[in-house]
Amino acid sequence: MDLFKPMNLEEKKSTTPEGDIERVKCLIIGSGPAGYTAAIYAARANLSPVLIEGLQPGGQLTTTTEIDNFPGYPDGVTGVEMMADLKKQAERFGTDCRWGIVTEVDFSSYPHKVVVDGNKTIEAESVILGTGATAKYLGLESETTYAGSGVSACATCDGFFYRGKDVAVVGGGDTAAEEATYLAGLCNKVYLIVRKPYLRASKAMQDRVNRTKNIEVLYEHNTKEITGDGVVQGATLIKRLGEEDEQEVKISVDGFFLAIGHTPNSDFFKQYVTTDENGYVVTEPDSTRTNVPGVFACGDLKDSVYRQAITSAGSGCMAAMDAEKFLAERE
Repeated sequence: MDLFKPMNLEEKKSTTPEGDIERVKCLIIGSGPAGYTAAIYAARANLSPVLIEGLQPGGQLTTTTEIDNFPGYPDGVTGVEMMADLKKQAERFGTDCRWGIVTEVDFSSYPHKVVVDGNKTIEAESVILGTGATAKYLGLESETTYAGSGVSACATCDGFFYRGKDVAVVGGGDTAAEEATYLAGLCNKVYLIVRKPYLRASKAMQDRVNRTKNIEVLYEHNTKEITGDGVVQGATLIKRLGEEDEQEVKISVDGFFLAIGHTPNSDFFKQYVTTDENGYVVTEPDSTRTNVPGVFACGDLKDSVYRQAITSAGSGCMAAMDAEKFLAERE
């Protein structure tokens, strides 16, 4: 899902509309754990932050049913409830949370310019980017049907709910191998569904998979459909798709985990901000500072390793503190 609209990179001149311009100290783009935490800290530092929520207020966590590993919720909490709590806390300290879509940015001059909904220009003395990353899916209708009811893109987040059960992981890289071995420590059996006749994962990760007795690697298998009745109960696979010996294979599983990568939501500003080969924003070591003075990045937008709500929240705190320091040094 595109949470923020990418700008036309072929345009050399800004199309910033005239006449409707607002000046703010701190503008936060994105409303997941990173964005809301940045807002809490920025508001308490008297930066009067404005937060643009995007198309999916609360981010990816709003598609998660139960969250059991976020500190402070001993009985667990739904993603929707937790994001509502974070937003309420941010607003309590004075954050101006607004629904809107960022349609253009101009970080070539200062203050930075951000256009919302194509007609509202905000000049920001500091900008915190917390637009997150979107999990890649196979494109099956059944993925949507069972989202939050057995289909997950985060084994660390949801693996606990499948203790002692059979699950499947889709993917052939390091992430898939890591998630399969993690789940193997919780689950009865793990099917690792790999569309190629080999794993793309590193040799070390391949060795870990091969040494784990309750992981069964299904090479040359493609997922046709996820099946169930209200919740995931199995999957239909195609072995050696397109070959003469192609055959349909059915497996019984209670959970179906996608581990085929994430796409950082960075397209609409990477004309200005440095990103790596996968689109993740590059920040200075032990910092949220980007290559553009006054622009900071936090959460899954810059994190291709951990991708947890708690680490996103932590980096949101860092971004607000970095922004506060930046503004103080300009006074």
